[in-house]
Amino acid sequence: MALDEGPERNGEARDAVRALTRGLSILRHVNAVGEARPGGIARALGIPRPTVYRLLQTLEEQGYVVMSPTSNQVRVTRLAASLGDGYAVTSRICQVAGPLFGEYAPRIVWPLDISVYENAAMVIQETTHGRSPLSIDRGMTGCRLPMLRTSAGRCYLGHCDARERDLILDHIRRLDDPEDVPFLDSRTLGGLLRDVAARGLAVRDAGEFRPQTASIAVPVMVSGTIAASLSVIWIRSAMTLDQALATLEAPLRQIAARISAVLDTDSADRTIG
Repeated sequence: MALDEGPERNGEARDAVRALTRGLSILRHVNAVGEARPGGIARALGIPRPTVYRLLQTLEEQGYVVMSPTSNQVRVTRLAASLGDGYAVTSRICQVAGPLFGEYAPRIVWPLDISVYENAAMVIQETTHGRSPLSIDRGMTGCRLPMLRTSAGRCYLGHCDARERDLILDHIRRLDDPEDVPFLDSRTLGGLLRDVAARGLAVRDAGEFRPQTASIAVPVMVSGTIAASLSVIWIRSAMTLDQALATLEAPLRQIAARISAVLDTDSADRTIG
């Protein structure tokens, strides 16, 4: 980079650095207090209110904060958390899941996915799609799955706490994806969540996403909190939901329980240390 870029270029660089510094200050403040209104942020940090609104808009567009349309309160998202401990947890989940996928894949045969929540979607972190002879999809690692139309998303929504669920649903409503609208209806949404609660797992079996396939998902819990969704996917014409539950639910729960056990041990070790 040239050392002498002129006063105009240097001024633009200083403005960009100042905006970044203020944006990070806002993230730290909101994370520390849990939730805050723009006016309170402006007073606490000594940043002009219009600047706070502008920076919050950018942070929300990028998925790092979410603003409640009813209370005007700003909160950080799981994406912001992924900049710290969240990334380490996700990496550890993949580290633990990989060998278990290798162990169970010959028995289950149908493809397995483990996904984590990120910015209004479930993102696949580890999968057996590439090695399953029954998979019709490839290159699924990093694929973003909609929350309301997949078993992974429904599983997460059904097992996260009410506050996080409300934040996620508010985010989905603002995104206004036409395919999500029918599932945001209060009766439909309530029915989906009740079904997850009753079964202890989530189901996708009505052609609402990738119509040729169906799936079920169970939670991977860490210290009583959902950390990921573990899914198995099959071709709908190959077997019914009841057949899938009879053959796939038990091993799927075994994998989830084994991942959870390792992660809980990790968490306990960190607490003791």
